[in-house]
Amino acid sequence: MPDSIKARLPRLLPSVVSGALCAFASCAFAFPASAQAAYPEHPIRLVVPQSAGSGGDVVARLLSDKVGSLLGAPVVVENKPGANGIVAASAVAKSPADGYTLLLAGVSLMSFNPKLYKNLSYDADKDFTYVAPVVDTPFVLVAGKSSPYKSLAQLITKAKAAPDSVTYASAGAGNSTHLATEMMASATGIKLKHVPYKGSGPALNAVIGGQVDLMTSVLGSALPQILGNNITPLAVLAEHRAPDLPDVPTLKEAGVDAPTMPGWFAVVGPAGLDAAVVTKLNKAFQSAVDDPAINKKLKDLYFVPLRGSAEQMRARASSDAQVWGSFIERSGVQVD
Repeated sequence: MPDSIKARLPRLLPSVVSGALCAFASCAFAFPASAQAAYPEHPIRLVVPQSAGSGGDVVARLLSDKVGSLLGAPVVVENKPGANGIVAASAVAKSPADGYTLLLAGVSLMSFNPKLYKNLSYDADKDFTYVAPVVDTPFVLVAGKSSPYKSLAQLITKAKAAPDSVTYASAGAGNSTHLATEMMASATGIKLKHVPYKGSGPALNAVIGGQVDLMTSVLGSALPQILGNNITPLAVLAEHRAPDLPDVPTLKEAGVDAPTMPGWFAVVGPAGLDAAVVTKLNKAFQSAVDDPAINKKLKDLYFVPLRGSAEQMRARASSDAQVWGSFIERSGVQVD
């Protein structure tokens, strides 16, 4: 090595090392960004806390193909029913926060369960990252044809005269169909007898068959039976009347001052999901909901497409938790 270079070596080493460290740091910080830009690199699981053919399952399958094509990776729907959504929620909450495991969460799972269960295996506030709202759905209060109730006024009059004589079905204790009916009863000062079933289908069949008098059902499920003259609609639990049931009043129009039962579904992931991944997923799910063909299918099934940011969806879930959580505490509804 020439003497001139040897003489300069002590002065060159710090700058060479410094430059190497800067280059390394630059690469280190660039790597996650490039990894995020490449997301997704393999299939995404969309876990549905309901069985195949349920409302949530239908929504997930309507959206999954479009979302997958927009993201450039398949979105695989996985049904994981059980315990009012707790099985699915707990599994997703424990999954890696990498954007490859998502949950189609309903309002019951995120806003009601924390007040319904004493020992819930997940924390709705801390264990999830909100991604995107997708749909909402209205409810309708219906009576069996064999029951004497042709209007909400008739029902209230009879129930006030004979508390606990009027029976109503639900899809299970703590389910939206249970809480919505209890809220209506509380607002009108009546007392009804609750008959829980294992799912909305069996509950609605019990009303059709005359085993129970009433039920609050998702409109999309009840409408075919209403149009088939198998059950009688008493009131729509929504802000506005249903277009296919123009003569059926809303609860408020019928004189009942009660909050509207929310029926939303939203996509969430495990806590700590990267903001860039959330943005990409939100855009894909919102674009799928806005797709004309999908939008029409959702509306035909009486799902109302929802739009908004992850933050807006979290705020809505929090608001519903306050309103319905307070009601759950006041009414003493509890699920073991």
